[in-house]
Amino acid sequence: MTPPGRPAARPVGDLTSGRSSWRAARLALGTAAALGLGRFAYGLVLPAMATDLHWDLARAGALTTANGFGYLAGALAAAPVTRRIGPAAAYRLGMVAGAAALAANAIDAGYPPLLAARALAGLAGALVFVAGAVLSPTPIFFAGTGLGIAVSGATIPPLLDGHPSRWPLAWLGLALAAALATAASWGAARPAPAAGVQPPRSPVRPLWLVAVAYLLFAAGYIAYITFLSAYLDQRAAPAAQEALTWTLLGAAVIAAPILWRRPIARWPGGLALAAPLGAIAVSGALPLLTPLPAVVVLSALGYGAAFMAVPAAVTAIVRARAAAPPAPVRLRPGVGAIVVRRASVAPGPGVGDRAGAEARMATRMGAFTAIFAAGQTAGPWLAGILADRTGPGATLAWTAALCAAGGLLALLTRPGPTSRPGQPEQHS
Repeated sequence: MTPPGRPAARPVGDLTSGRSSWRAARLALGTAAALGLGRFAYGLVLPAMATDLHWDLARAGALTTANGFGYLAGALAAAPVTRRIGPAAAYRLGMVAGAAALAANAIDAGYPPLLAARALAGLAGALVFVAGAVLSPTPIFFAGTGLGIAVSGATIPPLLDGHPSRWPLAWLGLALAAALATAASWGAARPAPAAGVQPPRSPVRPLWLVAVAYLLFAAGYIAYITFLSAYLDQRAAPAAQEALTWTLLGAAVIAAPILWRRPIARWPGGLALAAPLGAIAVSGALPLLTPLPAVVVLSALGYGAAFMAVPAAVTAIVRARAAAPPAPVRLRPGVGAIVVRRASVAPGPGVGDRAGAEARMATRMGAFTAIFAAGQTAGPWLAGILADRTGPGATLAWTAALCAAGGLLALLTRPGPTSRPGQPEQHS
């Protein structure tokens, strides 16, 4: 019984859940900075840079390709870096490097320095994404991307409207916002106990259909958000419409975890992945039917509500696979069979299990992020070439076609293992 005058104590579960959500919200500033500002805001600055620096769409797309190459390098480095210095230090390193890369975009208008800055932003973004996915206790982590998109969408179009030469100021503003996000999320990236663990020998093979679907998604989705502003500019859309479209897109990304939390948790892995891919395909195709502003806004809302659900669904599949202990190895010395389980070297009760799962998670997320980066690297360049020959609308068709193909492949994916402790890893 609670004494008079003293508030009733909250259940421990509620307190733990509240702390986890608050920590995830702060870690979500990582995707806000690394993805929302570091990657996607380039689509807002691109028209001004293309006008001021006299670029065609292929040249503009090459900067996104450079960002993709950096993301690929960061994805390949993420697992060993995370194992060596820990996910918290890797997250912080990526946040600092990402803010510096955004500032570097404003320093030199030369094409090679801009390519290098975009590549560094990609590398930093991959570190933040992989380390943050390991650290974050809830899918709220992915909603941060929408915050970055919404902030940049509300501020950059008015800044650059009629003044394309102001694009360095836009990059400086993005760098400042990323620095603030770094400071606010610093304490949420807490180091975890380390343990000597053996990473999985084949991180992608058991989930190869998911990997191919993710590759198609990466090559497809990026064209929409890279060239959305170019598409609107080509149709002489006012800055207010551009700002509204991007802000609503970002708001939809923020709401996405609420919309997709239950489907990702309860639907079979293939269906949970195919559904957002299908939504992106439909949303990307809508403006091709009619370029009316309301239809474009509806397209942006559908795209925003679905595109970060794809990494969330893939992460859930990978996390479930990583949480299951490795399958036993059976040796046959002549008569009978001896079952030997590959085990983590645990420094204490429970710590080895958690460290082993984190190591498997980091390795697999690094591999899947590398696949994602490969698609994201080629996509904008190929879509830009296609758009130069046919028109900006081709980038929307590119997004719709590749995401539809990825969704069909995802439907063929069999459900993976559950994340119950002690269950051996199954192979699809």
